[in-house]
Amino acid sequence: MDQKGNVLTPLYNYTKPMEDEILDLFYEKHGSKLKIARETASPQAGMLNSGLQLFWLKYRHPEVFKKIRYSLHLPQYLSYLFTGICVSEFTSIGCHTNLWDYDKNDYHDWVYEEEIDALLPPIVPTSASINTSYRNKKIKIGVGIHDSSSALLPYILSKKEPFLLLSTGTWSISLNPFNDESLTDEDIENNCLNYMRIDGKRVKASRFFMGNEYKIQVEKLCAHYGKEYGFHREVQFDQDLYLRLMKHKAVYFRFEGIILKRKMISETDLNSFATFEEAYHQLMIELMDLQIHTIKNAIGNSEIENIYIDGGFTDNDVFMKLMSHHFQHYNVMSTHSPLGSALGASMVISNKKIDETFLQQHYQMKVLQPLIFNL
Repeated sequence: MDQKGNVLTPLYNYTKPMEDEILDLFYEKHGSKLKIARETASPQAGMLNSGLQLFWLKYRHPEVFKKIRYSLHLPQYLSYLFTGICVSEFTSIGCHTNLWDYDKNDYHDWVYEEEIDALLPPIVPTSASINTSYRNKKIKIGVGIHDSSSALLPYILSKKEPFLLLSTGTWSISLNPFNDESLTDEDIENNCLNYMRIDGKRVKASRFFMGNEYKIQVEKLCAHYGKEYGFHREVQFDQDLYLRLMKHKAVYFRFEGIILKRKMISETDLNSFATFEEAYHQLMIELMDLQIHTIKNAIGNSEIENIYIDGGFTDNDVFMKLMSHHFQHYNVMSTHSPLGSALGASMVISNKKIDETFLQQHYQMKVLQPLIFNL
């Protein structure tokens, strides 16, 4: 925003690539890609790293950059619209932004070297709020919170035993608030990152673009088998079909939007499957292989006994049955709260005590029985 609070830039699509010359300049000035990623706990992802967006503006559109008075993350901008007060807060700063040095517990050196810090408003506690009036009603306006950190909050406030939260949707994100180790080079190569709790403590996370890839592949299945989009939602887990596929396990799907270590093939092979249901089970098997990998990365060496799953994939019977089977040595529980991030955001500025009974009422946690395989 400029000095008068006017928005200076359009919305940028974070999936679009950043120019190589800008990235080369950044790493030439401030250190190697792996070094920066490890220190900021942010896998390098171009426009998704919001700090890099500011660097990109400085050198790609200097005439716009010179007009910036403050740069806000979206949650803080929404708060600003109600209050007129510009602030920063930890959870938005600390999540895949390239801005925060977790070991120094401060902005990274490159932020000061590029004088980006002058464009970032003062940091306030995530729990801070501002009383204001809107249409003659007094309301409490929070300063904003990152959505994944917000979704994690109800569990942190109610659960004493160590747990991992698997948040599913466009991204599948494994969040472990009980692993505060610094990320290693291997972690970064496995697309691990840190989120931040409202108290500034790090949360080890591992993610992949599961929901996006799932949508791409399901659309192809529907076209190939002549089904209306939405047919996949009715598919139930078939144990006999699953066992038959596992006897001749191989890779049949070429994934387009996922960058993780897996066997690459030139094109997807659907001719090996007689029915939509068979191909769909194979798709879920291949996605689950990546899901297992990311969950284990997030767990690391921490003592985790409980895995909570929320988000869109809790309604996917095949996904949930496979999770129950592959993690049968854990307590795998599904939660049904599509508004989990909203609940966390309201809790962070609420003075009410939230107990486990309240959570169960809203989340309806249910233990899933592990599959019994007759091999």
